[in-house]
Amino acid sequence: MQAITPELLYMIDAIARHGSFAKAARELGKVPSAVTYAVRKLEDALDVLLFDRSGHRAHLTPAGETLLQDGRQVLQSLDALAGRVKRVATGWELDLKVAVSAVLPLAQLYDLIAEFRELASVTTLRLSTEVLSGNWDALASGRADLVIGADAAGVPSGAYWSQPLGELQFGFCVAPHHPLAQLNRPLTAADISAHCAIALADTSRDLPPRTRGLLNQQPFIMMPTMQAKIDAQVRGLGCGYLPLSLAAPYIMRGQLVQCPTDDVVPITEQLVYAWREPIPGQALKWWLQKLRSPRLCESLLGV
Repeated sequence: MQAITPELLYMIDAIARHGSFAKAARELGKVPSAVTYAVRKLEDALDVLLFDRSGHRAHLTPAGETLLQDGRQVLQSLDALAGRVKRVATGWELDLKVAVSAVLPLAQLYDLIAEFRELASVTTLRLSTEVLSGNWDALASGRADLVIGADAAGVPSGAYWSQPLGELQFGFCVAPHHPLAQLNRPLTAADISAHCAIALADTSRDLPPRTRGLLNQQPFIMMPTMQAKIDAQVRGLGCGYLPLSLAAPYIMRGQLVQCPTDDVVPITEQLVYAWREPIPGQALKWWLQKLRSPRLCESLLGV
């Protein structure tokens, strides 16, 4: 029987997330035929069907779901083992996974990333963007060692350490030519619910997903990234709340209008940065030290 290797588990995880062998191959840096062949070979060895390929998307079968769920735990254990060995040998982690909330401007971290690379060449830095519950989910599942910008109100059960980042304000924004921009008065819930909202998909895999700022019965378009959400609102495709730290340049250029609201509760979030390790390695310790800077926190929040 063919061994279930970490590489095969990574393949199955990528296919399940994308619903496509071709997209998974692109993520893994392989040709689609190699991914298809490897999975079929594993299916033949196990004498089970791991994916239902009858539709437009590849869906896991019950057997595939079981393999993926248990396989993710194996991968997390292997990553943790490699990390512990590296830390024992050098004091620096093999890699550091940093998840940054989509409501924060990643560009504000570029100087910090460059500084880290000059100092910690032995540590591979892996950055990701998470949305809503996806921030805590990334930390809880081991997809992230450090999360920057998680909502303090959404912390799940578990052993986590966190420090406040600050308050982030959101504004209800539309394009200047959008019908809501023409009302020239504070918007009511009835005004807003009559128009299509532009929403951002929660990236959580295990924790219950959330939505922000959507009203009951309001039609909406779900976008894959924060930049796509902003672009859609600039085009006038819909309305919605945006973090003012990201929306400010578009408002200043007249591409978006921030509308006052009347009977709709304004949205603010108390953000934190959080981690799981009680005794951080040198790389995580370095980032935690840098995040204590009020100036960095203010730049991330657009203050």
